[in-house]
Amino acid sequence: MPNDAQTPSGPPDLFEEIARLRAAGEPAALATVIGTKGSTPGKETMRLLVTASGEFHGTVGGGCVEADVVDAALDVIETDRPQRLTFRLTENATGQTGLMCGGELEVFIEPLTTPHLVLFGAGHISKDLCEIAVRAGFRVTVVDDRADFANRERFPAAQSIIAADTFGDCFAQFDIPPSAACVVVTRGHAYDMECADHALHTRAGYVGLIGSRVKVRNILRRLAGRGQLEGVDLERLHAPIGIDLGGGAHGEIAVSIVAELIAWRRGFLDGLRTKRISAQEMRAVTGRVKAAGEVPPEAAEVQGEE
Repeated sequence: MPNDAQTPSGPPDLFEEIARLRAAGEPAALATVIGTKGSTPGKETMRLLVTASGEFHGTVGGGCVEADVVDAALDVIETDRPQRLTFRLTENATGQTGLMCGGELEVFIEPLTTPHLVLFGAGHISKDLCEIAVRAGFRVTVVDDRADFANRERFPAAQSIIAADTFGDCFAQFDIPPSAACVVVTRGHAYDMECADHALHTRAGYVGLIGSRVKVRNILRRLAGRGQLEGVDLERLHAPIGIDLGGGAHGEIAVSIVAELIAWRRGFLDGLRTKRISAQEMRAVTGRVKAAGEVPPEAAEVQGEE
């Protein structure tokens, strides 16, 4: 339903609302009338802003066309793909809604959400990840408990950098929206577990954890043994992270991770050869820990930690 909130001078400014939604990382789509023929309720450059909840601002002319545009906009938000629609209006088609018009209306609907990547860890892999992810269209936040690593000199392309004495202090400084992806690539297992635990308890749609399968299983067992996975949707966890490209250098690992992020964002992960343990195995691993009531010792790992 429409948002009737008023600014002091009238209805909400559409572009201010777009800026607010993008800054908050909230999914939305913008529908713009790009062409008309004959008599139509919508005129060129009319715009309608639609959020994921179905709330909207502006108009493309009202009536049945607007309802169809809102439905299409919700699909654009879900798929992150633009649509171009043409409506042919006749008196018979629009008479029940009170619109006495005949003509053609063309509407372009585009997604507005800029994908957000939160990098936990500011080591060498994160440095490569940030540069590649920005080029792929992500806005990146870098998080670390070391200001000597998490700084503008090392991460000039990052939108924001958060550094504090502890990761816990960092967590308190920002929120993670549902449209965000979190990638955990810190310098050690304990930090990886702390950051993965935090990310899994946010609204992030994607959580990736670097390391081997042994490491991932150990972290899952430890979290489950502490009761920290109760109610957590493990379908969001991609661990070990990355498309299996066969490479092991820092840059190659970064490319494999960004490739997976792109595929996740575009809905093309199914069928790709990833390094991920299946959600079914994750549930089995965590279930065995609960049944046994013990946490196995941590094993040494080789992939990616800094």
